[in-house]
Amino acid sequence: MADIEVTNNEAESRFEVTLGGETAFAEYRLVDHGIILPHTVVPTAFEGRGIASKLAVAAFTYARENDRKVIPTCPFMAGWVKKHPEWRDIVHDTYRTRLELG
Repeated sequence: MADIEVTNNEAESRFEVTLGGETAFAEYRLVDHGIILPHTVVPTAFEGRGIASKLAVAAFTYARENDRKVIPTCPFMAGWVKKHPEWRDIVHDTYRTRLELG
């Protein structure tokens, strides 16, 4: 899995992984000091390979490096951050409360 590269397709506002002609992606929207993560799509052929988690790490890393708070409206992203407490500090306060992250 180390050889899987996530790219930031700024023109489409999404983080992407392309393998074998198919693309998994996590959409984002930049807002004032924040990043909304509304939707993640992983083709069936990619399932079980940790691709969605790679997309999450890329999105949260981008947010941290650009001083943005994450607004995880995508159910996958919301569930992912619940399992990864090391990223909770950059979740927007409103969503930290909604997700019961403390």
